[in-house]
Amino acid sequence: MSQQAEPRGADETTANTERVFIFDTTLRDGEQCPGATMTFEEKLEVADFLEAMGVDIIEAGFPIASEGDFHAVSEIAKRIKKSVVCGLSRAGENDIDRAGEAVKHAARPRIHTFLSTSPVHRKHKLQKSAEQVLEMVQFQVTRARNWVADVEWSAEDATRTEIDYLCRCVETAIKAGATTINLPDTVGYATPEEYFQMFRTVMEKVPGSEKVIFSVHCHNDLGMAVANSLAGVKAGCRQVECTINGIGERAGNAALEEIVMAIKTRGDALPYHTNIEAMMLNRASKLVAAATSFPVQYNKAIVGRNAFAHESGIHQDGMLKHTQTYEIMTPESVGVSKTSLVMGKHSGRNAFRSKLKEMGYELGENALEDAFNRFKALADRKKHVYDEDLEALVDEEIATAQDRIKVVALQVIAGTMGPQSATLTLDMGGGKHETVHATGNGPVDATFNAIMKLVPHKAKLALYQVHAVTEGTDAQAEVSVRLSDESDAGGRAVTARAADPDTLVASAKAYLSALNKLFAKRGRLHAQMGA
Repeated sequence: MSQQAEPRGADETTANTERVFIFDTTLRDGEQCPGATMTFEEKLEVADFLEAMGVDIIEAGFPIASEGDFHAVSEIAKRIKKSVVCGLSRAGENDIDRAGEAVKHAARPRIHTFLSTSPVHRKHKLQKSAEQVLEMVQFQVTRARNWVADVEWSAEDATRTEIDYLCRCVETAIKAGATTINLPDTVGYATPEEYFQMFRTVMEKVPGSEKVIFSVHCHNDLGMAVANSLAGVKAGCRQVECTINGIGERAGNAALEEIVMAIKTRGDALPYHTNIEAMMLNRASKLVAAATSFPVQYNKAIVGRNAFAHESGIHQDGMLKHTQTYEIMTPESVGVSKTSLVMGKHSGRNAFRSKLKEMGYELGENALEDAFNRFKALADRKKHVYDEDLEALVDEEIATAQDRIKVVALQVIAGTMGPQSATLTLDMGGGKHETVHATGNGPVDATFNAIMKLVPHKAKLALYQVHAVTEGTDAQAEVSVRLSDESDAGGRAVTARAADPDTLVASAKAYLSALNKLFAKRGRLHAQMGA
């Protein structure tokens, strides 16, 4: 394996045999799924967490897509020191140069350039002949090598490409200087057997295959992304491209947490290893879910809320006798606490602090006191306080700690008789309280209209999403709000979350938190409050 192709601290004795490199594309392919766009700050936070978790290669974005994407990739390249930072580009020289500019400050830069190779793509998308596509492969890899020594080339729609022609394309890319060859199942069409055989054939037929790392990139259109990825690893691939929570275009990508834990749990069938800190997987899942406002399905493997929950009497009986009767991995191995119900209104500060530390939170004394008071208030209103309740409470405390405008009181009148109305009191900062009454088309509309009266703004509500944190009619509602500032030329958008047993209170808190973020970004919070 060439030195340029070797990511993050590989062990020379296992790099081509047992070690599998994790290439995370949450910030690029994951963000391309409709509605999953992240803000600049959220991208930086996710990138920092990916590096801390041990991800080998971070695909930070598609630099030519927009100025915002270029800026994010460039900033991530400057701050990440251990992981390879990668920018995606098409075959055109402007794309490649833009990617090169974006990653040039990285400690370990990579350009990932791709080109369609299948007959249907050549004819209808590129409108190029097979020979013209080969010339483009030669050009794009050569130009990328002028920017960086580490170049990855991908054959888009490889699994629907004639195998002999695919071999010619790969050979051309290797000769031009590619250090990683990615053969993606772009449309999630392949079966594991087909994907395995494709790689074996290419590796056996193409001269120089032993000098590069082969990579898998699988989509989940038929639900086989993880199975196909692992089939590619068995065939000899040593890089897996995946995303947190499996987010991505259409049905999504192979899920990073599933790849990592399959390798970790089934060492007998999958004799490989990764450098991922598995105990950080649960927090990574929650971070990405919050940044994208894409909730994780309850029965999602590894990180779903029910992944380590047992309600059936048969299962409970088996778990009490021996955990391995129904669990093939421990909750702690992925950062999940064993116990769901451990905190209540009789719990003290020390127990509260210890529990938060166990869950991965370290709060200062003031923040801890505020969180504890909110916990006690919640415990008085709610029959059971679950780990998910505590996470929602503390995450909101952290997110709103700097908010200047806060909800003091809210009273809403709703029902079939109408009109629905809201009486809202806000702390405008410095202990100054103001109250207003507003009506609307429903209780949420009335609440937001009341906020508009007290805090005039031109932001547009781009997303309003509610889900229950836990089960039961007394469950906390977690509300996500995304506001876009149309008055700003940059088209700023911010997302905020809040949780409360009262859905309308959570809605008001989330909306105000988003406004606080928006005003803070524009440096106009003080002016708004003065007005």
